[in-house]
Amino acid sequence: MGAPLASWPWDNLGSYKYLLYGPLVAKAVASTAWESGSPDRWCFLLLLLFLLRGTTYHLWCDFSNMLFLNRRRQIVRDGVDFEQVDKEWHWDNFLILQFWVAAMAMYAFPSLRHLPLWDARGVAVALLFHVAATEPLFYLLHRALHRGQLFSDYHSLHHSVKVLQPPTAGLATPLEHLAMAVLMAVPMAAACAAGLGSTWLLFGYTLVFDFLRAMSHCNVEVFPGGLFQAVPALRYLIGTPTYHTIHHMNKDTNFCLFMPLFDLLGGTLNDKSWEMQKKNSAGTEDIPGFVFLAHVVDVMSSMHSRMTRRSYASSPYTPTLLSVLYWPLALVAMFMLWAWANTFVYSHLRLRGRLLHTWVVPRYGFQYFLPFAHDGINRQIETAILKADEMGVKVISLAALNKNEALNGGGALFVKKHPGLRVRVVHGNTLTAAVILKEIPAGTAEVFLTGATSKLGRAIALYLCRKGVRVMMLTASEERFRKVQEEAPAEAQQHLVRVTKYQSAQHCKTWIVGKWLSPREQLWAPAGTHFHQFVVPPILRFRRDCTYGSLAAMRLPADVQGLGTCEQYTLDRGVVHACHAGGLVHFLEGYEHHEVGAIDVDRIDVVWEAALRHGLRPA
Repeated sequence: MGAPLASWPWDNLGSYKYLLYGPLVAKAVASTAWESGSPDRWCFLLLLLFLLRGTTYHLWCDFSNMLFLNRRRQIVRDGVDFEQVDKEWHWDNFLILQFWVAAMAMYAFPSLRHLPLWDARGVAVALLFHVAATEPLFYLLHRALHRGQLFSDYHSLHHSVKVLQPPTAGLATPLEHLAMAVLMAVPMAAACAAGLGSTWLLFGYTLVFDFLRAMSHCNVEVFPGGLFQAVPALRYLIGTPTYHTIHHMNKDTNFCLFMPLFDLLGGTLNDKSWEMQKKNSAGTEDIPGFVFLAHVVDVMSSMHSRMTRRSYASSPYTPTLLSVLYWPLALVAMFMLWAWANTFVYSHLRLRGRLLHTWVVPRYGFQYFLPFAHDGINRQIETAILKADEMGVKVISLAALNKNEALNGGGALFVKKHPGLRVRVVHGNTLTAAVILKEIPAGTAEVFLTGATSKLGRAIALYLCRKGVRVMMLTASEERFRKVQEEAPAEAQQHLVRVTKYQSAQHCKTWIVGKWLSPREQLWAPAGTHFHQFVVPPILRFRRDCTYGSLAAMRLPADVQGLGTCEQYTLDRGVVHACHAGGLVHFLEGYEHHEVGAIDVDRIDVVWEAALRHGLRPA
């Protein structure tokens, strides 16, 4: 049996824990508590306060993950991995606990339900008791929690993550959060006991308390270094994110709540706190070796982002009720990005000591099919490539529609325009082709291929015909078919067959889909057909008597660090699109050539073997 108050009693409820707010929500609704004359208005105010508290932590978390804004001032330069996201999944348990503590206080002391709106004298009393009671008591409690059994049974959980984030403030045991609730209550209780309490005091003190707690765990140095040089006394009045991060690095120093004065008095102030704060405030740029240049898929999936909902982005994308409710805001964000945004840094991770970035072109999938938008999109991509070249990035890999053949020839446009590029531009489709081809069972004699003359379709057809596989290429263009056929060795050309109708494949059970198939078109496939696919978005899984492959993807090596988000289009944790993996292989192998334009069929097996050698595996 574990230590008392070391685990949450509603651990097994999962997301149903929010029903614990239900009784007071029901009471507030039944009594129309939002109306000024309602006797239960306190219920509404209490619910509003805790909604604002949760929002405070969410907003700080969003800020922490905006790498385009703050990556130069990050304190710990590692990403938040899935293990940490899962550990902090129920970070807000303490809000439920403290909500009921506050509700019980309202019932125990009815006068709290009828406080005046404002009394400035109560603010002065609360500040006095915060400095004289809450700060020193927290300091003593915190030092005690770092000793022996108390640390191992309770406080070690809070110190079990490497990268601080605002949700880390909630990663603690019920005992610690009960103690924190008491310490928070002391200044407000003192003001109320003196007859000087007010609604604004309860809201203001609580939200400022949460604001400072979230800030101290945000892993971004938000204070300018010059501030503490200009006013040295401030060093002892306000702790910085760097200050608290040092406590997590060196558990014997910097114990204070918000005021380092108490570490100074207790002899536990780390001498390097301000030197490190100044360095972090100045900011430095870590240069990635590899950049994956992605784009937004659509408005709904744009909310599947670590910058908006970290836990949501850590699981494969599925639409939710909350995302539907947020859709209007996401739509507004789309127009704002279209009008004003430039390519930005979205995420980072490390592999074997090498820094890898994902950058995002602020354009949505449908915009790539608007002819008038092409020049603007290409300017965004070109600017990103030139920036990567200037920074010293080794490889930049183009995702999905960023390498669309009609847009820029699979990246060839930029290489031709800038022949002196040191950064290698890669479309990654060589590995995409390899992944699709390796899924086809050995001994397959015949396949049906749609999108047959596209970049990937051409490479798949030429590879298979060399292996003696008969490839039925669905295309309306005789000229494009002949062009592909002429690239094949003379002895293999007979294996490439042009067809113009889906009916031609009604006896073929291996379909490779590179062009969207409607449910009606899928009906031509015989029962037992397997649909391999490289079409975006994937085709509907309409046939119950057939099987469907997923988009070409690979699982990253097990030693990747700081990976905490799933790539869009429902990929599992640790899985990336094959073109992303292809660019990464290009970087890890140190290839010196650009991979743009047509796929070199002779390199398909070479790149596949290199991917396996570096620890990537089929998803």
